[in-house]
Amino acid sequence: MRNRGIGRARMFMGTLLLFAAIIAWGTTLMMSPHGQSVAPGTEHVRTSVVVFLRNSAIGNLVLSALAGWLLFPVRRPRAPRRDWAIIGIIGVIALTSLYQLIWLRSVVH
Repeated sequence: MRNRGIGRARMFMGTLLLFAAIIAWGTTLMMSPHGQSVAPGTEHVRTSVVVFLRNSAIGNLVLSALAGWLLFPVRRPRAPRRDWAIIGIIGVIALTSLYQLIWLRSVVH
């Protein structure tokens, strides 16, 4: 007797976490101040924005890693189109989050 419920639960939680990572990534991407000049009198907010963006980028990396671990079981399907799509989404989130961490270090120092 096999318990297929655990596999379905992993897929559900992995999909839910990947969806949460996409929402958090999109929110952080829209809040990013790339290419905008600083308005006079708002320099005191810079530290708060840097901390928010840094924590969001780290959170995106953690959510993506956890979703990837849950979405890739040991047994693989014959046509891995779904897997390539998930790898692409996680790759884009991870690369932009790493870029954001590197960019934040160059802006602060």
